[in-house]
Amino acid sequence: MQITQTNSDGLKRDFTIVVDAAEIDTKVTERLTTVGADIKLPGFRPGKVPLAILRQRFGKSVMGEVLEQTVNEMSQKALDDNELRPAQQPKIEITKFDEGADLEFTLEVEIMPDFKPMDFSKLKLEKMVAEVEDAKVDEALKEIAGQQKNFVAVAKNRKSKEGDSLLIDFVGKVDGEAFEGGSAEGHQLELGSNSFIPGFEDQLIGAKGGDEVAVKVTFPENYGAAHLAGKDAVFDVKIHEVREAAEVEINDEFATKLGLDNLDALKDAVRGQIEQQYAQLSRQSLKRNMLDAMAEAHDFEVPPGMKQGEFDSIWQQFEQELEQSGQKLEDQDQSEEELRDEYMNIAERRVRLGLLLAEVGRINNIEVSQDEVNQAMIAQARNYPGQEKMIFEMFQKRPEMQAQLRAPIFEDKVIDFISELATITEKKVSVDELMKDPDEEEAAKPKKKKAAAKKAPAKKADSGDDKETPKKAAPKKAAAKKPAAKKAAEKK
Repeated sequence: MQITQTNSDGLKRDFTIVVDAAEIDTKVTERLTTVGADIKLPGFRPGKVPLAILRQRFGKSVMGEVLEQTVNEMSQKALDDNELRPAQQPKIEITKFDEGADLEFTLEVEIMPDFKPMDFSKLKLEKMVAEVEDAKVDEALKEIAGQQKNFVAVAKNRKSKEGDSLLIDFVGKVDGEAFEGGSAEGHQLELGSNSFIPGFEDQLIGAKGGDEVAVKVTFPENYGAAHLAGKDAVFDVKIHEVREAAEVEINDEFATKLGLDNLDALKDAVRGQIEQQYAQLSRQSLKRNMLDAMAEAHDFEVPPGMKQGEFDSIWQQFEQELEQSGQKLEDQDQSEEELRDEYMNIAERRVRLGLLLAEVGRINNIEVSQDEVNQAMIAQARNYPGQEKMIFEMFQKRPEMQAQLRAPIFEDKVIDFISELATITEKKVSVDELMKDPDEEEAAKPKKKKAAAKKAPAKKADSGDDKETPKKAAPKKAAAKKPAAKKAAEKK
């Protein structure tokens, strides 16, 4: 076995690895012998099948297993001997192999940069905090009351208006034929709720109890049911009753209907919810300041492959948002080259911060327990009422989905760890200032570009609100892809 380093450029390392044919053959023979101990073939007792027959029957599949195992072991040895930590999964390619000949393959790997995290005890940060004003509590109570509308019938001759609720029957028809799912009886529709097809509710304003109205609408081109998308339809609507919303009085009785003891208890509950929202906004602001400070204090080379992968993700989102907004790349006030340069810088920042957070966690033994992942899985499953068990089991069966949950938990724990070491002072601000989006402020300033289409990708890529870790650094263990090894085994 021979390991030769062929490249050492920055964070890139390339190796050529050659494994003797005799070593491969020995491993194949050992594996066939193990298989033969248990295999049952007609005319032979268990463990007595001749090696030549075993090689004929199972040689190719065993060769594939041996190649995969050998490539993995030799790749890991190359990393261990050179004390290398991969930044992401190494690229392995089998360049030469024929049965009876030496195995030759290449190993390309980008390694973790060598850097030392700053002394976080010297980090000074400002945390914005806002108090919950009574007016905000009252405003929230009014919103809750608005969601608890109680509609009562009005006089038969009173015309409906926006905000009223109609008790209706309707039958929808396309080309004179009723279509499935387009009919209902005793349906309560609130005018102005925009819960029906655009234009439907508007045509019922001014109707009275007992009226029959033919509502003509056109289904949107992007309507969920493809057979109705873009089609003209007529709904025959019968109005049984017009109802108006009765004012809901916010008092102890209202509170008890919501499961609270009295109005004071309801106010306390509402205040607590608002405080949680403010606390989350404060944390996001603090995290943004922290990441900005960390980015400024660290300037180390990042793996090119990771940076390119992050850029590709950002650029893809940018193009999608251009398409959704009806804009074109040439409509932007910056050239494509300028935009790409700017987004590449953002990608580099994200990768650098991701590696930095991962290293802080590694050095300080910060880990995410399986129980924490399970709790996150349960929280995700609760978002799908009636399908909780199926969603939870799906997460259990798919490690990559669990990894997506584990990453933000890990990042939050690292941020909390740094927060404990840093000096943090609180600054009381107004609610408006706390809720202000720094990206919106930046976009509002006179610039040489149209920020509308560009803002969202930049925020996702460079924001303290979002998760900075692009991808978890690959484990030290290298692994060859099965198809490559098996393909080589059957190459002859």
